[in-house]
Amino acid sequence: MTSAARKAVPWWLSGPALLLFTALLLVPLALTAVLSFNAFDPATGVKAGEYTLEHYAHVFADSYYHAIFWRTFWISALVTLICVLVGAPEAYILSRMRNPWRSVLLLVVLAPLLVSVVVRAFGWSMLLGPEGLVNGTLRLVGIGPVKMLYTEIAVIIALVHVMLPFMVIPVWTSLQKLDPGVQNAALSLRASPFTTLRRIVLPQVLPGILSGSLIVFGLAASSFAIPGLLGGRRLKMVATVVYDEYLHELNWPLGAAVALTLLVANLVVMLSYNRLVEGRYKKALG
Repeated sequence: MTSAARKAVPWWLSGPALLLFTALLLVPLALTAVLSFNAFDPATGVKAGEYTLEHYAHVFADSYYHAIFWRTFWISALVTLICVLVGAPEAYILSRMRNPWRSVLLLVVLAPLLVSVVVRAFGWSMLLGPEGLVNGTLRLVGIGPVKMLYTEIAVIIALVHVMLPFMVIPVWTSLQKLDPGVQNAALSLRASPFTTLRRIVLPQVLPGILSGSLIVFGLAASSFAIPGLLGGRRLKMVATVVYDEYLHELNWPLGAAVALTLLVANLVVMLSYNRLVEGRYKKALG
């Protein structure tokens, strides 16, 4: 086999995956981009062949969409922060456990992924409703019923429940590369547990936290089922607005423009966060 043929082998092997990626992602994304520039008439619908920037101008100029994007991103950021604060210690505990308890806890962490997100959203609606288990417990302790359903609180709780495994697994994977002997050596040299955690453990798990944060933020910002079922009609997030424009208003170009704006904003936030954290990580390592 010639040198050129050997170099071509990886491309031939990756060809089917590239074709699938192109057919299922790039082509629909390109069609959505084209649709977002199509003119729209409420009486006749989409005007094929007529293009305009009106839909993007509407999204950027209307304070209604500003509020929705702001709500989407602060909820996603808060969900990501909670997942880091809960998931990183949980992954650390998981890495310190021995079988069979490690396998049991790992199964508990991954169990939510085995259930449809719609089923989980309905479950949380029953728990957080006026007559649900949470408010029933609050009544027993004398606090009284608290309105949680169709509020940001319900959406945040459900999103944390859904997204937590996506934080635990990357952090746990990073911890598998950490040699316990290094920690024991630091402790034997009279380093405090906090110093050992900050100087040895944290730099090792930071790539896992970064990966998990990007996954959680991206999925939370584009989530539809949970905001739609637990946020109700008044608590809009970007994905539910896209759904409304497509199926209720039948304004497909505007829905496509909102969806692509979310995609670009999501990429900007995630790439900026990635650059910031990676820079600090490299600086910490010297």
